[in-house]
Amino acid sequence: MTVQLSAARTAHQPVEQQAPAPLRLTRRGRLLLIGAPIMFGGAALLTFAGFFTAPALAAGGGGELTRTQQVSVSTGDTLWGLAAEYAPEQDPRTVVADIMELNNLSDATVPAGAQLYIPVAG
Repeated sequence: MTVQLSAARTAHQPVEQQAPAPLRLTRRGRLLLIGAPIMFGGAALLTFAGFFTAPALAAGGGGELTRTQQVSVSTGDTLWGLAAEYAPEQDPRTVVADIMELNNLSDATVPAGAQLYIPVAG
């Protein structure tokens, strides 16, 4: 009878709460916890490096540098006249196109008093 008592007593006793098991990461969890920040950091570093080196690469592509002179446009001056005056040995059409490119002009109309960079022979 004592056996039944002890069995009955253990059945009605509250179950002791066990401490939770320590957190364990799986291989996939470790890869995500370590690999993802490394990948994002590398991408950010490449973007940051590209941001600062791209203008240098675009500007120094091995082409020759163009000597320029800054000119103030007077009343009655045209790009064609400036091209003929500052680069008489070159085709004025090419020089006008270069002037427009150097000064980011959308058309050949230039107001008096504007400062332009003119490619010069040299």
